[in-house]
Amino acid sequence: MMMNASHHQLHRLNPTQSSSSLLHKPFILSHGRSISSPAYLPTRRTLNFHGKQKCFCIRASATDVREVETSKEKAASVKAVVRATAAGLLSDLGITKPLDVYADWVGKTLLLELVSAEVDSGTGLEKGTIKGYAHKARHEKEEVIYESEFIVPAGFGEVGAILVENEHHKEMFLHNIALDGLPNGPIHINCNSWVHSKFDNPKKRIFFTNKSFLPDDTPSGLKKLREMELENLRGNGKGERKTFDRIYDYDTYNDLGDPDDSEDLARSILGSKDHPYPRRCRTGRPSCKKDPLSEKRSSSVYVPRDEAFEDVKQMTFSTKTLKSVLHALLPQVEIMLLDPHLGFPYFTAIDSLFQEGVPLPKSKNFFQSIIPRLVKTIAEGKGDILLFETPAMIDRDKFAWFRDEEFSRQALAGLNPYSLQLVTEWPLKSKLDPEIYGPPESLITAELIEKEIKGVMTIDEALKQKKMFILDYHDLFLPYVNKVREIEGTTLYGSRTLFFLTMEGTLRPLAIELTRPPVGDKPQWKQVFTPGWDGTSCWLWRLAKTHVCAHDSGYHQLVVHWLRTHCCTEPYIIAANRQLSAMHPIYRLLHPHFRYTMEINALARESLINAGGIIESCFSPGKYAIELSSAAYDQLWRFDMEALPADLIRRGMAVEDPTTEHGLKLTIEDYPFANDGLVLWDAIKQWVRDYVNHYYPDPSLVESDKELQAWWTEVRTKGHADKKDEPWWPVMKTPEDLIHVLTTIIWVTAGHHAAVNFGQYVYAGYFPNRPTIARTNMPTEDPSDEEFKNFLHKPEIALLKCFPSQIQATKVMAVLDVLSNHSPDEEYLGDQMEPSWTENPIIKAAFERFNGRLKELEGIIDGRNTNLNLKNRTGAGVVPYELLKPFSKPGVTGMGVPNSISI
Repeated sequence: MMMNASHHQLHRLNPTQSSSSLLHKPFILSHGRSISSPAYLPTRRTLNFHGKQKCFCIRASATDVREVETSKEKAASVKAVVRATAAGLLSDLGITKPLDVYADWVGKTLLLELVSAEVDSGTGLEKGTIKGYAHKARHEKEEVIYESEFIVPAGFGEVGAILVENEHHKEMFLHNIALDGLPNGPIHINCNSWVHSKFDNPKKRIFFTNKSFLPDDTPSGLKKLREMELENLRGNGKGERKTFDRIYDYDTYNDLGDPDDSEDLARSILGSKDHPYPRRCRTGRPSCKKDPLSEKRSSSVYVPRDEAFEDVKQMTFSTKTLKSVLHALLPQVEIMLLDPHLGFPYFTAIDSLFQEGVPLPKSKNFFQSIIPRLVKTIAEGKGDILLFETPAMIDRDKFAWFRDEEFSRQALAGLNPYSLQLVTEWPLKSKLDPEIYGPPESLITAELIEKEIKGVMTIDEALKQKKMFILDYHDLFLPYVNKVREIEGTTLYGSRTLFFLTMEGTLRPLAIELTRPPVGDKPQWKQVFTPGWDGTSCWLWRLAKTHVCAHDSGYHQLVVHWLRTHCCTEPYIIAANRQLSAMHPIYRLLHPHFRYTMEINALARESLINAGGIIESCFSPGKYAIELSSAAYDQLWRFDMEALPADLIRRGMAVEDPTTEHGLKLTIEDYPFANDGLVLWDAIKQWVRDYVNHYYPDPSLVESDKELQAWWTEVRTKGHADKKDEPWWPVMKTPEDLIHVLTTIIWVTAGHHAAVNFGQYVYAGYFPNRPTIARTNMPTEDPSDEEFKNFLHKPEIALLKCFPSQIQATKVMAVLDVLSNHSPDEEYLGDQMEPSWTENPIIKAAFERFNGRLKELEGIIDGRNTNLNLKNRTGAGVVPYELLKPFSKPGVTGMGVPNSISI
């Protein structure tokens, strides 16, 4: 019995596999995304001996053209050109190589199938596809071109998608497919996706054209493919994911610990009632034997295949470098610096990191070839040295880190501009349980503050005039103090640091309060330190500042950077791939801002935030570091407060004012991060508004968009499941709702991340400016006579002992150098137009306006940095504030806003 056309097309997509393996179940994929479950790509990589990517060009002729209704119109001769790159360094090796050579020789490298966007007018069913093999035609630089010719019968209709089957035994990276000779003009399909070998996964890939459609506007011939694609991308939640899978699903952070290796490496599971947390991508690895709720760790962490462009994109320059530092360089540093607790004996020893370096074992130029900025060769046969470049801040002013004015300035224009808040209540008082943590009242009194501001005004006047600001790490840190102090080589306090806004618009530090809760038979200890005018007071103040800087470094890295950008973004990515078709205009808007984030997050779970990793071994909270970020997520994180204007208002750093340029009046006029950030926020929002209004001309279309609603529901209920019932989640009913949500997400992935990431080496490369850990208690906390005597005799030694150890400092400096680095082909915000935008003249014009606004912002920032009246962003020895300049050259530049969280 003959199948009807609809049946026949679906049979081609999912035929029953025969024992002879001649028939395979094709699978559907759109815009480089699988829609089958599971979707497999090959694990084997193939590279040539020179380490260069090998590209192929294939020529194909239509050998299996299916019959289609004829009409009076003539059939069209269509040429397909596929640009591709082969995978891996060993592509010319392996037992399957001769088979692949034969496939190329007989002209059967790729099997292409054209899918009509229309249904049959008579039956209402999908039309049959037109098949043709492609084979290698020629090489063009690093690409290989495949060419194919089809005879497209009259009445076939517009091509809406192409099915691709890779006949090789190795995966292949498809850049794009171009069809020329169609009646309505050429079609360009942007792929940028790995296509697995049919021998690894028999299901075919599907690539939709660059036209975007809301669900209800999907061409009739593509509706079933669109739905099938999404069903398969979601998977079934079972089994361990393979390297070539493209399944997006959720799991808790239950893979940071390694209880099977050691009890000391067991960690709390994050993503529960006790420890709320965003969700990560599910890997399906087996459970640990000693803790069935924890997942076994592995040498590599699964991410859906197209989330890792490892062997194709130069973009991974930074990621590969980071892996080299983590897995190869740092173990060598540990070998050379045997004592993990050995500190720096003198400040000149710190300087030697930039002048003489740390000797490394001989590596046959391995390190120099992959991290030339960090590793230098001394002389032939004498090994390498780890030699750090002098950070820009110290290069401009070697003693800037020592000064109070720079300590204050960096709260507005440094690496963490997200913590400073306006003081709105007085007296300061803890909200923690006094039965557990001791008296809640602060020792920072009105009398002390009025004394420090020299009687300029009363505390009430200072509060009324919005002159008092605070870095408050008291209530968040205090519950961890006693637990952290049980760890060898670190300590912790709850802290409050008060600042006064001067007539010049700069901040002046007034007081630091450090608190230890009751422990054992000891009562609560707290003390206030102020900038003194005698030797003892001055050194105690410097030590107190060191503790605060360590608190700020930890909060910056764990909360402001990791949690609020990397971690909270992953659920948006997973939900988008599960619920938004690749042809959905919102998916295409967000996709550039999601590139590579899942891969860098997986690397973080592997080596940075894992038990015993860099964060735990080098930051004050130690093994409680990521648990502390969970507490911050529970107490502080709200999606509606991640928008820049809302964040500024929440912290008292701005108030709404419709008469001002950005609708906000800043509490501190010279706030470089906020001033530049608001220009960038407005530019992003205008671009998003132009885009959304084009695709949703009728406001009701937002609420009726089932894919969009499913995405936003899943972000809340699955991706951020521990906060799914919070009342503050934005609704998604109007274009304005959608515009605000999308602007917030793009701001977080671009502006927010750039502001807190790419200045890391500039400000923390010289670690005394931002120590990641304070290793000793204050000399005045329960001191022995001998300890206090030593402090009085040599206070500099007390400060050096408080600083990170040599191993800790060296490790962190190496990692920060890589994290601050822009790769040679970094994709910057508003710089490169997506192919789907290029083909739409309205979207293209809107993007060009967006690009123009970002270039204007560059000029605005340059102008502000020459204005000496703006003392918080420029001046003698001051690093100009450039972190939100949109574009940058490669390297550690302290500027540049990439599209996504890619490092």
